[in-house]
Amino acid sequence: MSWGTELWDQYDLIGNHTQKGIEFCEKYTHFVKERCAIELDYAAKLKKLVKNYQPKKKEEEDYQFTWAKGFRGMMNELHDIAGQHEIIAENLTSAVFKECQNLILEMKQEKKRCLQEGFKIQQHLSKTLDTLEKSKRQYEKTFRESERASETHKRADADINLSRAEVEKTKAVAQLRTQECDKNKNDYAATLQETNRAQNEHYTSLMPAVFQQLQEMDERRILQLQNFIRESAKIENGVIPIIKTCIEGMENAANSINVSEDSKMVVDRYKSGFEIPQDIPFDDLSSPNSSVGSGSDSSLNTPKYSGTVNSRTSSGTITGRSKKRTGLFGIFSASKQQGGKTEDTKEDYSNLAPNQQKKQLQKKITKLKHDIAKETAERDGMSKMRDVYLKNPALGDASSLDKKMEENGQTLDELNQELQKYESFLANAEGRLTPNMARKRSSMSHEENSVNSMTMSASDLTVTDGNRMSSSPLPANNVHISVTSPEGTRSNSSYQEQASFDDVDEEYDDSGILGTARAKFPFEATASESVTVEQDEELYIVDRDHDDGWTRVRKLNGDEGFIPTTYAHCHFYGEHCVDCGENVPAM
Repeated sequence: MSWGTELWDQYDLIGNHTQKGIEFCEKYTHFVKERCAIELDYAAKLKKLVKNYQPKKKEEEDYQFTWAKGFRGMMNELHDIAGQHEIIAENLTSAVFKECQNLILEMKQEKKRCLQEGFKIQQHLSKTLDTLEKSKRQYEKTFRESERASETHKRADADINLSRAEVEKTKAVAQLRTQECDKNKNDYAATLQETNRAQNEHYTSLMPAVFQQLQEMDERRILQLQNFIRESAKIENGVIPIIKTCIEGMENAANSINVSEDSKMVVDRYKSGFEIPQDIPFDDLSSPNSSVGSGSDSSLNTPKYSGTVNSRTSSGTITGRSKKRTGLFGIFSASKQQGGKTEDTKEDYSNLAPNQQKKQLQKKITKLKHDIAKETAERDGMSKMRDVYLKNPALGDASSLDKKMEENGQTLDELNQELQKYESFLANAEGRLTPNMARKRSSMSHEENSVNSMTMSASDLTVTDGNRMSSSPLPANNVHISVTSPEGTRSNSSYQEQASFDDVDEEYDDSGILGTARAKFPFEATASESVTVEQDEELYIVDRDHDDGWTRVRKLNGDEGFIPTTYAHCHFYGEHCVDCGENVPAM
């Protein structure tokens, strides 16, 4: 249905209707803008809420329970949901808000052009009608004058008193007026015909074309508005699967809460290790052997407890005197100091309850073992690098590593001493002797057979057997030091120091491969210690860059050598991969 044929006489109303359509688009644009602001504000408030309820540093220990981990997992999923609301706002802004603004601007320009064209057509028709009106009035005027001239001639011709000349004069005037009337009549007829043609073209061709353009503009506005609403729904529907996944993550976080595991963790964390107090013996004051009467030490007949409780009257005793006991009562006072070292914490954690003391000592030993493994790996790397520098001085100065290796050896010695000390603390806490303590006692009993010992670094150890001397590298988990007697036979009191690293961090790789790498650029070897690689070639890392700009790699065919560190993307096992956003698993 066309506006040009059905609404041929509603030019003003059509103009008002299209203007209302444009105003509605502006209203929809404001709606989308405000909704985006609400989505962003909602997302910001959700993220702020999650941030405010993140555990503080002092609360990290409490967040080891499954219920706390579940809560943290739920907050992480809520943070992701907030991010999806930000995506909704961003997509609505780019795909709906800006497009709607462009549509409004385009429609305003098109409507202005159509209305200007319609106004010109209307003006042309008005001028044509005005010309017709003037021609008609001129024709009516000359017609009346011709009528009057004819009447005057008739009266003069009938009047016998007028001369022939006067009659002829009136006749000539009548004829002139008749000619003028006929001329204006013809002009009026031509003007009328032209006006009718212009009017017919106006209402059947020119104005319908303008109305058709306005109709197409309005229909395009409606279709675009339909697309905008559909796009809004599509944008929101696009994040629903992710939001649903986040909700499933919340459910998984709830399902991960384990009551029995939390209860066990409470026991492991707060168990003191004290034995349950034995029954309090009855003090018979009438007995001659009573501790009160004889002044003897009653502690010989009663169990001894370490610790104190608040002095108060104990129910169930005859005398009502307060007794100084610990055991079960000492649990609560000892548990207050379990969060780490306090001002009164001793080096061997002997101020803690037995279980907590062993727990802290084991944690300290594990940390020391990890540090030793790290320092040992660093020393091995420096040794390899020093050998490379010695073979190829162009790559670096080997003497520059001597000081670092010396410092590394001192650090290893200190760490081994610390480890031995804390293993002794742990052995004492568990009520046993370490092998080193047993050896010390054995050496004291065989002091007459001892020989001079040799002090050696943890880096270079030499084992001498008779007249043969061999040098071997020190393993990371065992240190053996042997000396020979003057007669060339092995002494029975050889000193052995052992440090176990069973719990070394999993990131330490015994195979020598520290990670993987991909060559960013081709590199051609210019020295015997370097290796040629092609672009995008997969490599294994066997030694890190020690601040000299070179990394030692191994090719898939087994070739091994140095390449510039900047020529490759290096991913070390167990470390965060920047390129992929994941942790690189160990081999």
